[in-house]
Amino acid sequence: MSKPQPNQFPIVPPDQVPQRGTALSRKCFSQLYLKQGWRFEGELPNIPKAVAIMTPHTSNYDAWFGFLAILGLGVQLTVFGKASLFNTPLKHVFKWIGVMPVQRDSAQGLTQEIIKTIKAADRMWIGIAPEGTRKQAKKIKSGFYHIAHGADLPIVIFAFDYDHKVIRCMEVFYTTGNYEQDLEAILAIYKGNFSPKNAAWLSKPLQNLYK
Repeated sequence: MSKPQPNQFPIVPPDQVPQRGTALSRKCFSQLYLKQGWRFEGELPNIPKAVAIMTPHTSNYDAWFGFLAILGLGVQLTVFGKASLFNTPLKHVFKWIGVMPVQRDSAQGLTQEIIKTIKAADRMWIGIAPEGTRKQAKKIKSGFYHIAHGADLPIVIFAFDYDHKVIRCMEVFYTTGNYEQDLEAILAIYKGNFSPKNAAWLSKPLQNLYK
């Protein structure tokens, strides 16, 4: 995928991508994002359904910059969260952000529930942080992969680069069913294209690829 010039920002998302906001809201959020010295590189693939992964995850700032970028791009990104979150006064905030409640009784049941929800939708991009935590994960959690493969979805690969203040949309990856082999290929795409906010909290699989 070709890269736009620095500080240009895609205001209108491709027509097949699930969208949110208006031209005005996209302009406001993209300008707020750019004014903090950040930029976006890459082009969003024009596909209606996908699992979007973003790494590295080492700081609460990741959510802030990622949220601004997604709103600036005008992409409706769905994130699955505990159903109990919607029993709080913040339930309307979670709904506006794009959090969808699920029952998290078991990992296998959760994956199947998410796959079922995706298959029933006409358009849906699922947002997942594969590391699962911002504090030095020992491994990359496989949930994002099993959801993508089970729902027959491509994986759109995003990366944070704090050294250059860039969020990159790098590649669309199609699973083969061989998790270990595919994970190695996905990590190879990240090599040289990311940098963390807190290097000490970088997940162990990414430590081998950083610098």
